[in-house]
Amino acid sequence: MFPRDCGSLQLGERTWVAAVLRAGARVAAAASVALLILSGAAAQAADLVRSGTLTIEQVQIAFIGSGNLGGGTLAVGGKNYSFSVGGLGIGGFGVSKMEATGSVYNLKNINDFAGAYVQARYGIAVGSMSTGQLWLQNTKGVVIELKAKRTGLALSLGGDAVYINFD
Repeated sequence: MFPRDCGSLQLGERTWVAAVLRAGARVAAAASVALLILSGAAAQAADLVRSGTLTIEQVQIAFIGSGNLGGGTLAVGGKNYSFSVGGLGIGGFGVSKMEATGSVYNLKNINDFAGAYVQARYGIAVGSMSTGQLWLQNTKGVVIELKAKRTGLALSLGGDAVYINFD
């Protein structure tokens, strides 16, 4: 049974709850910074030069914190490149499978695609009904915009650190 107040928690439980709250605050602060960065990138759509398209399939598990793992295909200059994607973040709850399609912008060199990205996301999935959009940006200025279809039961709103690696 859930305690009525924190005074009914044992010392060890209070310490654990405090540690979780401190860690959550740090991740929330990092996610807020990521969202501010990405909102600036999305707001400057005139600066985006479309370079290619991509598809991604991944599984996301979230309960305040979130994790995702999957892969996809990047199409640039008539060539296809397979890649894997994974990350950790904050925001949301549930389990969902995501299939997304979108565009890559500002990719001047194929080697600039792989690496670390910050991601802002929102979406909801109930069974096979879903909606959602994701924006990712790396330090080399590459921007990814994705429209997502999710299946499962999940609410997603937050930010992540995502790593993309060529297979």
